[in-house]
Amino acid sequence: MPELRFDDGAAYEQVMGVWSRSVGEVFLDWLEPAQGLRWIDVGCGNGAFTELILARCAPSDVQGIDPSEGQLAFARTRPGARGAVFQIGDAMALPFEAESFDAAVMALVLVFVRIPSKGVAELARIVRPGGLVATYMWDMLGGGFPLDPILDEMYAMGLSPTRPPHMEVSTLAALQGLWSAAGLQQIEAREITVQRTFADFDEFWNVETKAPSAAPVIAAMPAADVAALMQRVRARLPTDADGLITCSARAHAISGRKPR
Repeated sequence: MPELRFDDGAAYEQVMGVWSRSVGEVFLDWLEPAQGLRWIDVGCGNGAFTELILARCAPSDVQGIDPSEGQLAFARTRPGARGAVFQIGDAMALPFEAESFDAAVMALVLVFVRIPSKGVAELARIVRPGGLVATYMWDMLGGGFPLDPILDEMYAMGLSPTRPPHMEVSTLAALQGLWSAAGLQQIEAREITVQRTFADFDEFWNVETKAPSAAPVIAAMPAADVAALMQRVRARLPTDADGLITCSARAHAISGRKPR
């Protein structure tokens, strides 16, 4: 199966940036972090969550790390992300000394990390004793992924959209196991459900099919098959009398503290 690549920051913003911020608002309310902390956003992508940290948490420093220069280029253009430093980096080998940060977070990233346990261990390594380590990730196995209405129908038609390599770590039990294995304490976890409304089916389709999990497959499909897929997806979406489509998604969130 081909590797999922997120290189188009503008497209990612339309597909997932909006969803990410909706979850991120609830996530930060739940974490209740102190003001003035040193933050690192690992797998920051196009800066959607980094911008929230700056807006909500009055950080003293924010670093964003991502493997995609295309995503980082978009992040650097965000007016709300001024003050953050964005650089290329690997979640499993972060370019920072131990105990460099007060808070280390991942937003919708962990299922893409080649060795998830190593990624969590790196988060724990770079925070100070007592520091916060947290993530939120779509419930990929329990029907919580925003793109499931499209991807599920693609599978039903015998198509093969690209999936993240480690969807199994998106469950609450798996996240709790990873946080415990990394030696973190005061572990707390929760579900976060959010909604997003589209003006009509065309808006839903044009936005959500920009995702790299589906876009290349759809682009290669015969027109008749695309029409059939659209019909199947349309039939399963909740549409009100005005044509508005309101979709739900569910994420799992976890936090823990490095022992003092």
